[in-house]
Formats: sequence, C-alpha cells, structure tokens
Amino acid sequence: MKALTAAEMREVDRLTTERYGIPGLQLMEEAGKHISNVVRLKLHGNSNKRVVFLCGKGNNGGDGLVAARLLKEDKLGVDLEPLVFLFGSPNELRGDAAENLSRWLKCSGEITEVKDSVCLEAAWPKIASAHAIVDALLGTGLRGPAAGVIAEAIARLNKLSGNATLARPAFILAVDIPSGLPSDGQPAEGPVLFAHQTVTFTAPKIGQLLSNQAGCCGHLEVHQIGSPVALVEEIGQGSARWAEPEEFASLPLVRAADSHKGNYGHVLLLAGSLGKSGAAILAGRAALRSGAGLVTIAAPEPVQPIVAAGQPEYMTEPLKATKSGALSVRSLVDGTFGELEEGKSILAIGPGLGTHRQTQEFIRTIVTQTELPVVLDADGLNAFDGHAPSLRRRKTKFLAVTPHPGEMGRLLGVSTKDVQAGRVKVARESALQWNTHVILKGFHSIIASPTGVLFINTTGNSGLAKGGSGDVLTGLLAGLTAQFGTRDWFRVLTLGVYLHGIAAETSAQAYELSGVLALEVVQNIASARGRLIRELQRG
Repeated sequence: MKALTAAEMREVDRLTTERYGIPGLQLMEEAGKHISNVVRLKLHGNSNKRVVFLCGKGNNGGDGLVAARLLKEDKLGVDLEPLVFLFGSPNELRGDAAENLSRWLKCSGEITEVKDSVCLEAAWPKIASAHAIVDALLGTGLRGPAAGVIAEAIARLNKLSGNATLARPAFILAVDIPSGLPSDGQPAEGPVLFAHQTVTFTAPKIGQLLSNQAGCCGHLEVHQIGSPVALVEEIGQGSARWAEPEEFASLPLVRAADSHKGNYGHVLLLAGSLGKSGAAILAGRAALRSGAGLVTIAAPEPVQPIVAAGQPEYMTEPLKATKSGALSVRSLVDGTFGELEEGKSILAIGPGLGTHRQTQEFIRTIVTQTELPVVLDADGLNAFDGHAPSLRRRKTKFLAVTPHPGEMGRLLGVSTKDVQAGRVKVARESALQWNTHVILKGFHSIIASPTGVLFINTTGNSGLAKGGSGDVLTGLLAGLTAQFGTRDWFRVLTLGVYLHGIAAETSAQAYELSGVLALEVVQNIASARGRLIRELQRG
C-alpha cells in the first residue's frame, strides 16, 4: 500500500464522499470504533480503570469523542471510566467534530475545558493518574509547531511517561498521528507526543514511516474506515510503499499437497569462525524455519563440527582455515568452494565470519565471481569497507545487502549519525549506485530496489535489539529466496523483513521485550508465516 501525504489523505477523504457516497460523519464513526476497540483490547481484564481522552478542536478530536462515547455506551461489560478533556471551547468545534461533541454530551458525558495553563494545572491530577491516555489533540492537518496549552500538555505528558518508557501510564494511544508530528516527513518545529501505539486510518502517512521522529508513533497500526484501497493507489504519488499483508498475496505461500524438498530450493550459507559458530547456527535455523528444502552451511574446518551439531537437518562442509580459525583463501585456490556452489539456489554470506584479512579477500572474490543470487550481511559487508564501489562489479544479477546503520556508515565512509539523518536518501542512492537491493535495518527498516522504489516495514519490536537478530534475518531471506526465486525478488526480500518482525512480535507474547532472544524469533518464523496466510485468507 502507498504511503500518503496529508494533502493526498484529504483528497482520498473528499473522493470517498464524492464518488462513493460515504459521508465524513460515517468515516469518523468508523475511526472512533477502531480507537475504542484498541483501548478495550489493551485494557481487557483491568476493571475500574480511568481512560482519559485529550481532544482538540478538529476532526482528530472528533475521532476521540466518538471513541469515548462508544466506551461509555459499551454493552459488553467493559468497566472503563472515560473522561474527556477538550482543549478549547465547545463553540470552536465545527462540522462532524461538533456533531460528535453533541452526541457525547447527550449520552450523559461531560467535558472539562482546558483553555490555558491554569486549566491544565487544574486538570493535571486526573490526567496524570489515568491508566490510559488517548491523544486526539492534533491530527494530520497540522501546519507549523504544536503551540500554546497543547504544546505544554505534550511536554508534560512526555515527562510523565519518560517518553513512553516508564511503566506508568500503562498505555498512551495516538489517534491517527502523535500530536505535533508532521505528516509529510519534515522535522517537527515543536514538541511531539511519544505514544506506545498509533492507530491511523486508510493508509500510513509519510511522516509515520520515514520521519526521523517516527519512533514517537510506537507500534503503528493502519485501519480501514471505508475508503477503497484503489483510491489510495490512485491518489498516492510517492515511491514509498508500506509492507502490509496484501503486498504478499501474489506469492505461493501455501504449499502444494504433492510437493517435495526439491521444490523449495537449496541454501548455501557461508558463515562462522572460531568463537562465532552461533551466528552460523542461527542463520541456518532461520533458513530451515522459513521453508527452504535444503540448507548447507560451509564453515572453517575447526567450526564445522560445532555447526553440524547445532541442527540435525543441516548439511555442512568444512573449508580451509587460518591459524585463528577463520576462512582461508586456500578454499578458493583449490576449487573447493566452486564445487559447493553447484546446484544451489542462493548464497548467503556473512554471519560470524570475522574480519581476518584472508576471510575478507575470500568474501570479495566470491561476491565478484559467483553467478548465484547473494544475500550479504554482517562480516560479509565488513569485507567491503573501503571497497563499496566493487559491489557493482560482479557477475550475479541479484545482490541484496542488509546493513544496520553502522555497517552502512562504514560502507559509505560516513558516520552512523549521518546515515540515520537521511535513511531514505542513503538507502535509495546506494541501491541505485550499486545496482543492488538495499535493506537498511533499524526502526522501520527500508527495503530499496535498484529502480528507486521503497518498501517500509513496520513489523517488529525492540526485542530485536539483541545480538543474533541480523543472522536470523539473513537466513530467513536466503530461505525465502530459495523457495520463491528472484522473479519478484524485491517483494520476496520485503516478505522476509516483514516475517522477521512478526516473529519478534509473536515472541513478545511469551516474554517481556528485554528478554526476547534471537533463537526464539527463529522458532516463531513458521507461526509468523501462518499468521500472514490466515490474514490474507480472511481478506
């Protein structure tokens, strides 16, 4: 799905009413339903909890008023106490927002007006003690900085929550977009609210995906409220697409009943060195869990027995080693590695290989000479530190590099900070320059194609901020390529990043995020694929 600017979103809303006869009041009602459902689900089992709605004067505030009313009218026995704080005067609301204020008041709801700092100070004890806070202050139509009492409220809320890192308040939910965050990706001129979760409508906005402050959104969800998806595709003019289930509907995710291992490809993984055998094992397991028919791991001689013992389904091959237990160029000279490439579907290079001089020479030679599709990660990327232009001078038509910001900085000879300051530009220009697919990892990973098109992935969580996560992604990408080939490789690679994130989200259901391990992410890859299939089948 395309990501939209604020102006494009307004046009989609206008055409939804004009072409399809869906009034704005109905769109607002649907938006409010999604907000109330998210609050209800998040607070399930927490009775007698206060939910505070901070509502502005525009349509964003109208969405919040709908959600508050639906929670108050709830007939499902959910015992929540919604309180509404209106930042402004009732007579300042117009159109659909004004109508929903009237509906809230008619259902015996009350409002507390917050017109200035004195009013905010008086209201603060109730706001600060709430179990959940719904931010419906400023929407996607924001121009300029958040100002006045709203800016003051944002700053106080961020201090209260430690920028959404403290245990209380338990839940901060942003309606459509965190207040103060520009929709189109430009830096905010004023304070931006930090939320645990953002529920946006119809399509993601550019700022939620690509802004340097997109982390303020927390976990981003996109809900449909009545606008046809075809309208989003028609109106959106940008090259950035959001990775969501429907993007993968064209891939044969469901296996044929008469299939066999030969149908699903053979991964060759070049990985491991003394002290880093775990990286090879993790990558290999991810390739298996992703569905590859066969997985062979080529590792230095001292490491090969350790890797072989790590998973009975592996095939392993020993390669000549240096005295320190890293890959030696002798395996190139004697032709050992060339024989290993025969009959393989994909070559993945990097996890745990180390940075020995001979190993780096080995990697650069292989990437230049092989005709197999290549996924290059970790120490495979480090081998091109100072040699990045040679990534373009190769035989294979298909190369994907998967750097984190530090690795990308080393490849380009710039700082990590510089990479993070211009992630979109860095990913797109590198993909074009090297004629390769670039997966720039991080919060909202960017997948850039050699043609300049981007996918932005929002699945995953901070449980992936741990050693081994990148090795898992390498194996997953290789395993999916072995199965689906390179005909639509851009989409296949994006699927890998998407499933990697879903597997991390599944892992977090059993463990608090700080304790999620890369091995647990591997174990949930198949569950993630099953979840995707079920979601597409519900379609």
